Amino acid sequence: MKLEELKLTDEWDKTFPKSDKVDHGKVTFVNRYGVTLAADLYTPKNAAGRLPALAVSGPFGAVKEQCSGLYAQTMAERGFLTIAFDPSFTGESGGGVRYMASPDINTEDFMAAVDFLSLHEAVDPDRIGIIGICGWGGLAINAAALDTRVRATAAMTMYDMARVNARGYFDSEDSEEARYAKRAAMCAQRLEDLRAGEYKPGGGVVDPLPEDAPFFVKDYYDYYKTPRGYHPRSLNSNGGWNVIGCESFMNQPILRYSNEIRGAVLIVHGEKAHSCYFSRDAYADMVSGSRYADNKELMIIPGASHTDLYDGGGRDAIPFDRLESFFKANLA
Repeated sequence: MKLEELKLTDEWDKTFPKSDKVDHGKVTFVNRYGVTLAADLYTPKNAAGRLPALAVSGPFGAVKEQCSGLYAQTMAERGFLTIAFDPSFTGESGGGVRYMASPDINTEDFMAAVDFLSLHEAVDPDRIGIIGICGWGGLAINAAALDTRVRATAAMTMYDMARVNARGYFDSEDSEEARYAKRAAMCAQRLEDLRAGEYKPGGGVVDPLPEDAPFFVKDYYDYYKTPRGYHPRSLNSNGGWNVIGCESFMNQPILRYSNEIRGAVLIVHGEKAHSCYFSRDAYADMVSGSRYADNKELMIIPGASHTDLYDGGGRDAIPFDRLESFFKANLA
């Protein structure tokens, strides 16, 4: 399958320092829709033999130069071959229409990453796991429910993007009337975009930050709009998704068959995160009536906010020791 020619950045432009314990390079691979994806490949220095491997992506609207790259590099320091990739239509990845999301295509992005790792000469294809962060936590679980090659999955500070689009935050818009109004607005926006000849951006994280902004908005601002996490290719740091970019999440639930996942799943969330209910409910649904509940775990980090699990939040909130032991045990 022919790959799109991508313009990949050569210099180190991450929001985290480069490790001297791993080798880094750029790679590309193609998904089944013909979109070429760009990824950073991290390999432990002096690695020998075929290694266990991890594919990492997220948060929703971020790029691989932000926290997914931090996760990938750190896990490579701990003995895994890892890739952090940009989803279709974002970052350095291909796709002619920019800043669109799809529960199907984005699930396929994870599966294409597993394809790439499965065929890599330095990877043991029987020892592959995935890590999804924020909205990509939910998509990682969805991919694990579909992809039988995924032996272990970690969902970090996860969002269920179908739920939040269809029901609003904290399910505050969970009614037929509210959903109809959203659908009607997006249908009208489609025509406006066609008349304008371009897709209208929905806006990234609010800037300047209102004094009365809710804590979770301040939490996002502190990551995406400050030197801590800002990146020029990040949607959340800049113009955001298109207004209609997440339209198809409105009526396509992504976690329907999570209780049929046979591989191990670790769901991690911060106690103080506004989004913690996504993980608590996803875990409950995953183990309810399941024959495969024994290898599922919900881990709540005391005092941690949503973005503390992006980069540690200055307090080492990311449980990398637990991630290492989880993946080593389940990718043995």
